[in-house]
Amino acid sequence: MTEEAILRKALDGGRITPGEALALFSMKDMLLLGNVAARLAARKRDEKVVTYIVDRNINYTNICVTDCAFCAFYRKERDEDAYVLPFETLAEKIEETLAVGGRQILLQGGHNVNLKIDYFEDLFSKIKARYDIHLHALSPPEIIHTSRVSRLSLEETLRRLMAAGLDSIPGGGAEILVDRVRRKISPLKCTSAQWLEVMELAHGLGLPTTATMMFGHVETFEERVEHLRLIRELQDKTGGFTAFIPWPFQPGNTELSRDSGIQHAVTGLDYLKTLAISRIFLDNFDALQSSWVTLGPKVGQVALFYGANDMGSTMLEENVVRAAGTVHCLNEDDLIRLITDGGFIPKRRNMRYELV
Repeated sequence: MTEEAILRKALDGGRITPGEALALFSMKDMLLLGNVAARLAARKRDEKVVTYIVDRNINYTNICVTDCAFCAFYRKERDEDAYVLPFETLAEKIEETLAVGGRQILLQGGHNVNLKIDYFEDLFSKIKARYDIHLHALSPPEIIHTSRVSRLSLEETLRRLMAAGLDSIPGGGAEILVDRVRRKISPLKCTSAQWLEVMELAHGLGLPTTATMMFGHVETFEERVEHLRLIRELQDKTGGFTAFIPWPFQPGNTELSRDSGIQHAVTGLDYLKTLAISRIFLDNFDALQSSWVTLGPKVGQVALFYGANDMGSTMLEENVVRAAGTVHCLNEDDLIRLITDGGFIPKRRNMRYELV
């Protein structure tokens, strides 16, 4: 099947196969690819609406034992700049978020062997007792790590976290859901099957989650497509993912860039192509998020013409990507201007992608 026939099939409502998605990575006509992805995105909601959220990414600890080669953020317990944030520091950050209209915090951190389930139960219940805020917290690898150090099943871990106040789970730690890749870049982190197991369990318990893909390092195009296939299959089964967020690996200050010789960040062209193919392939996802945090506001805006229909978060705080040397910051007015200048209508949303 030609590339044009694959795109016609998608526009006609057909589901494209992994082989057809792979063929689109060879496509030279980026404008046609983007046009089809944008038309499919427009069918998912009012075609002119682009959503965003006001929230803050808080990293409760940077102490981590998984030693991921792509991460410049983690520290060992003995390092001078290792930390676990005290509750009052977290509270100040939450209050600053509420003060600018935020209604959600994204709480993630390293795999700290000293933080067991009781730490999170205490932290979440304190946050919920004091603040009316949505708690989007703990990626699947963090939940698996917590279950292991607490000697609990995954389901019991999730149930206890939910009882303490967990509202939803971010899709971090997915990287590429192919174990060949994971053995190279994050050998001590969970397997692909374990990441998917956490998400399926969470969806079964009524806990919504997002899905991510970090690409542009040691994976092949085939492995990018395999990642997309796995999350599409799980979404068919559960319907529990609210959004997909593909974002490019940032090589600065990382072991992976030094050891693998990856010196150049993913180009805007490769990012836009991957985003568009994700939109065309992931027919069961309504929201795809633009990755302006890693690639900057202009590429983030162009992403709205390549299948993205959400600008993500104002990102009042971001530390992990910053540690790799990439810093892009936008406030709510900036996001609204980018969306409006692109010819779209900005609408604030919550984690479930409901307009607020």
